[in-house]
Amino acid sequence: MRTASVGFQCPSCVSEGSRSTRSGRTAYGGLRPGNPARTSQVLIAINVAVWILITATGGNRSAWVLRLALLPVHGTALIGGVPESFPGVADGAYWQLLTSIFTHVEIWHIGFNMVALWFLGPQLEAVLGRARFLGVYLLAGLTGSAAVYWLSGVHTPTLGASGALFGLMGALLVVVLKVRGNPSQILMWIGLNFLFTFLGRGFISWQGHLGGFVGGILVTLVFAYAPRPHRTLLQALGAGAIAVLIALAVAARTLVLT
Repeated sequence: MRTASVGFQCPSCVSEGSRSTRSGRTAYGGLRPGNPARTSQVLIAINVAVWILITATGGNRSAWVLRLALLPVHGTALIGGVPESFPGVADGAYWQLLTSIFTHVEIWHIGFNMVALWFLGPQLEAVLGRARFLGVYLLAGLTGSAAVYWLSGVHTPTLGASGALFGLMGALLVVVLKVRGNPSQILMWIGLNFLFTFLGRGFISWQGHLGGFVGGILVTLVFAYAPRPHRTLLQALGAGAIAVLIALAVAARTLVLT
């Protein structure tokens, strides 16, 4: 990694992102974005909007926390001094698998995650194109949610974009290895983040981080190594297959919990 105007930059990713075909596509078939930071800006705006909603309605005591965070099984919390029951994923609140990756409470949490997104996102969007970058982000986040659903405490709410961000780190690693770049710095960065996850495992979701990392690697492998003939179709089928596997994992866990 090297210092750049948007934080740290992966030289191999920058080089790969500069490759394009005559049709204006990226090296992996996506449309070459005019502004590779645009999707990250939109994602940051969504996260900040949700954080403002939660902060304006009570922060940790906001009912929106338990509505949007991933809660495997229903729970009860005091809202305005009144006990209120909230459904979990096993009770049919499947939206939490997605909304949880846009939900933060503490300012340090959203600040750290959004800075990381601002550093990582534009590099990957330049390499993959907007749709594929968004696919990596969302599928990695959902893979992290599925891992949380299976491996975390059933009454423990989990929230934050970290799973999706670990997915972006995994995606960067795939791209660096694909172009035969030097992976030592990205591996050191990933290692430090996993070390921090281990040291803070009492309040950090290692389940979401590990699941998101694996999900980001799998989706990017599909996008980076799909054969050029019928590449777009194969990429769509591969990403769809990963989405189906996530859905099956969620369905299986729901059966266990109910």
